[in-house]
Amino acid sequence: MSELVYYDLKRSVSMSPSLSVQVARELGRRIVAGAIDSETLLDEENTLAERFKVSRVVIRDAVKILVSKGMLDVRRGIGTRVRPRNDWNLLDDDVLAWHLSAPPSREFLMQLLEIRLAFEPKAARWAAERGTEQDIANIRAACDQMEASVGSSEGFVVADALFHKAVLSAARNDILTAIEGVIYSALLVSIKITNQTRESNLKSIPFHREVLEAIAAGDGEKAEKLTSKLLEDAAERLRKEMAG
Repeated sequence: MSELVYYDLKRSVSMSPSLSVQVARELGRRIVAGAIDSETLLDEENTLAERFKVSRVVIRDAVKILVSKGMLDVRRGIGTRVRPRNDWNLLDDDVLAWHLSAPPSREFLMQLLEIRLAFEPKAARWAAERGTEQDIANIRAACDQMEASVGSSEGFVVADALFHKAVLSAARNDILTAIEGVIYSALLVSIKITNQTRESNLKSIPFHREVLEAIAAGDGEKAEKLTSKLLEDAAERLRKEMAG
């Protein structure tokens, strides 16, 4: 699944990123994938400029981008070092998107699911309690889109992401809305593992419909419980796939 799908969901895709952004993305992908290890010193500016066929200014700006994401550390007289993973801004949109280009990481995926389990069931409860008619209509439209996209892995996972985005929006909590990138990354990475079929997509729809109807009925407790079960089942399927 292309990281461009992530950027499209976030509505932050750029048709013509600058050279510095392109270089930052390429270096960022390599760091996330583990091709450049933590604590490694990057090649010096001239070497990187030669490799990417760009100016030293472009390299310098690309490094600044990655420094701002906590991925690089520049020390005068020492060089540019890759920082440990726990220093990265893991909720940064680019960092989440770059995981789509890396080999699937069981640890990272399970961490994403833990965050979803911690927040999304409560979001479903609040959506039932606070959601407007338009909010319910948006959730229903996403559910309908899921049903119409069962034959397309990409189309289905995008519709699935839009469903959960609509639920977060209906919860009327700006902090929750800010974590929507976690959902996108989790869904887009997990589909690379589960390789969903039309049959598995069809089986998933009734569970989402149940959440929808609970929210539409204003039953917060039921919406919360159903969302917990939906995410726990997804986590269990992923554990089995990754164990195999």
